[in-house]
Amino acid sequence: MSVEDLSQSVLLTHRRIALLTDGYSTPFLAKTAINMLRYRTADIAAVLDRKEAGAISQHLFGTGGNVPVVGNLSDVADVDALYIGIAPPGGKLPEEWQPVILEALKRKIDIVSGLHDFLTDNGVYVRLAAESGSRLIDVRRNKHKETAQCVSFRHGNVRIHAVGHDCSIGKMVVSLEIQKGLTAIGQDAKFLATGQTGIMIAGEGVPVDCVVADFVNGATEVMVKQNEQHDFLLIEGQGSISHPAYSAVTLGLLHGCAPDGLVFCYEAGRTKVKGFNNIDIPLMTAQIQACEMNANFRHPCKTIGIAINTGRMTQQEALAEIAKTEQSYGLPTCDVYRNGADKLVNACLALRKELLSK
Repeated sequence: MSVEDLSQSVLLTHRRIALLTDGYSTPFLAKTAINMLRYRTADIAAVLDRKEAGAISQHLFGTGGNVPVVGNLSDVADVDALYIGIAPPGGKLPEEWQPVILEALKRKIDIVSGLHDFLTDNGVYVRLAAESGSRLIDVRRNKHKETAQCVSFRHGNVRIHAVGHDCSIGKMVVSLEIQKGLTAIGQDAKFLATGQTGIMIAGEGVPVDCVVADFVNGATEVMVKQNEQHDFLLIEGQGSISHPAYSAVTLGLLHGCAPDGLVFCYEAGRTKVKGFNNIDIPLMTAQIQACEMNANFRHPCKTIGIAINTGRMTQQEALAEIAKTEQSYGLPTCDVYRNGADKLVNACLALRKELLSK
């Protein structure tokens, strides 16, 4: 059974999740596990990595508190789901993980994967799942086949979309932190996931990098239309408008969600395009202009803030980078990891007030 065959909200019924990262527990590869630990901490029973067994997730990943790292599924009780916790280049499921997956299926444990290598294409997994009653959930598998209709959205529904200078810089986290900040002050705000990890966290969404190209805009538009009752929608970004491999999904999202405001994200210190170490990341000013121009082909839009990932910097360096960028661009700027999203929350409130006055 794949995620297309059941409500994606089934993901939120899992309350004893084991995150499988065995042999791949690095910030680059285990992005899914790290963000599951950050945003669904209470639902995580353990991280599975034989080499790191005995540690806690906080020490291994810098998040998750005292969630234990174990060497075997049998080391943790009452697991109801095994989540594939990595997002490697190419989206392949490691062959050496097959015994763990087979063990989980025999124990009637659901398997959830966001990889391009679908669980439901494996006949052995399908047969064992049918025998045990386990569910095989491929988060990226979908049936989206609608082109965009260029619909209008409810007046008062403000759409904020995270864009950025490259891949894997924290666009999802920025959107989630803004949504959390708006909700904390009583605003009606919802996060809309567009990638595997976001869907695992939110329980629903559109896996845009696995939607047929002609239907990315339409699938995104439908998702937004279905949620236009909310005052704020925080739409997760993907790729980069200038990325040689992934710009298509970026443009599809810009047109599909018709944002009112953009938050531009970048990682301080990153100069080369992910996956292309011989290609420089274009100037940020040019990228912001390109995002605004393309968004405005569909709907009036402007950049309302900048989010910096300063993870490679000291606190003093980070503060200097934030101050320099804020002064250069005249936009509210922060690092949501270090300082929270208050500046960007206020920018969203100001934008909604401006739009409602028109």
